[in-house]
Amino acid sequence: MFKASFGSYGSTRTRIGLTKFFRLIAAAVFITVASAGGAAANPKYAGFVIDAKTGKTLYASNADSLRYPASLTKMMTLYLVFEALDSGRISKKTRIKVSKNAAAEQPSKLGLKAGQSISVQQAIYALVTKSANDASTAVAEHLGGSESGFAKKMTAKARALGMKRTTFKNAHGLPNSGQKTTARDMARLGLALREHFPHHYHYFSTRSFKYGKSRFGNHNRLLGTVSGVDGIKTGYTRASGFNLVSSVRKDGRSIVAVVMGGKSGASRNKHMKSLISRYLKKASRKGGGNLIANAPSATRIALPKTGPVPKFRDVTEVRVAMAYAKPQKSSSFPIPLDRPVVGKDALIDSLNKQRAVVAPVPRPRDSEVATAQGSAVQTSAVDRVTTSSTGMPSGWVVQIGATPTRQAAEQLLAEAKAKTGGMISNAQPFTIVTHRDGEQLHRARFAGFDGKSHAWKACKALKKKGYGCWATQQ
Repeated sequence: MFKASFGSYGSTRTRIGLTKFFRLIAAAVFITVASAGGAAANPKYAGFVIDAKTGKTLYASNADSLRYPASLTKMMTLYLVFEALDSGRISKKTRIKVSKNAAAEQPSKLGLKAGQSISVQQAIYALVTKSANDASTAVAEHLGGSESGFAKKMTAKARALGMKRTTFKNAHGLPNSGQKTTARDMARLGLALREHFPHHYHYFSTRSFKYGKSRFGNHNRLLGTVSGVDGIKTGYTRASGFNLVSSVRKDGRSIVAVVMGGKSGASRNKHMKSLISRYLKKASRKGGGNLIANAPSATRIALPKTGPVPKFRDVTEVRVAMAYAKPQKSSSFPIPLDRPVVGKDALIDSLNKQRAVVAPVPRPRDSEVATAQGSAVQTSAVDRVTTSSTGMPSGWVVQIGATPTRQAAEQLLAEAKAKTGGMISNAQPFTIVTHRDGEQLHRARFAGFDGKSHAWKACKALKKKGYGCWATQQ
């Protein structure tokens, strides 16, 4: 019947046209099957691209499927290092002793020997460029007491950042069947590093690092070759394939892109370049970012939407230096690690406490501002007010932190004013004292803003200088 019907059309030209038509159909089917086969041939693959200003997902493929992070793990290791730096637990000059366990790690490594030491700054560079496993383990043991203890802290931090499907078992990313993540979670971590540590993020753009007589180049070959790429990290094990997280900022747009499971470093890089080329132009030029709120470990309390919340940090991320902390006889850490001291939780607590003491802080003299880093603002002229209903600044205020002592809060305010100027040059610094679980905290705030818009802009300016900030109306 088919031949009879076909023959009824009669002409040779028609038959040739139909032949071409069927060939096109066959070609389309072949391409479809080949594409499906290519995906099936690489079950390790996952990809994700997010607009870093709006949080919009621009691309996702197997984004929530479990994958091995390999050396992308070191992004979280570095996150905890940056926290420790900001809390004053360590400095960049702190020496980290290398154990036998650390020295015995498999490559990639610096070749550290048991018993020697490496500075925190050297360790940071080693993790970013060489992706050194021996340095990573040494860092973990120094900060966590043991590598397994540090891994638990890594997993806990992942949960706090909203990385719901990530579990860490070590600090370097060498094979462990229990160490899993997703492309979406790695993008969240990349965003968190950018947002929470703008003052440390520059390490991820390091092109090379010299240690001893050797110079180690960064494994991230997109640095310096793809316009707008400023980090973040590569990774590879046989089980994971070739992984890469890239941060891109160009022409007012910003994205974080993730490729996991590449078959080679070259093919992974090529695919990442393609994702950047395709999706960066689709990202928005509007939006403030601040997509990853680092919630305090204490119970969260809902507050009215009274102002911007640039970022929050838990106790291990405070900007309060060692001079701000109450001496601890039983610990080498300068800040108590069992209660938050800055950010949203501190403000929540102060807003919910009925009994408070307001201590107006005199505007610091130029000489005092100049020395704010080295010593606390003089407080002999401070007039203490005994109730929260007397002398309380009215209108819009912004809070930048809370410290164990009034002097430290005053110093924090003086430092912020000296560094920021502009929007807060005429703001009135003051402190509020509240009691929490039998302990006293001093809230560091600025008042004197001309409405909500002025307070919000002040918060934005403070955030650019690395301060957490919350704006609210008294």
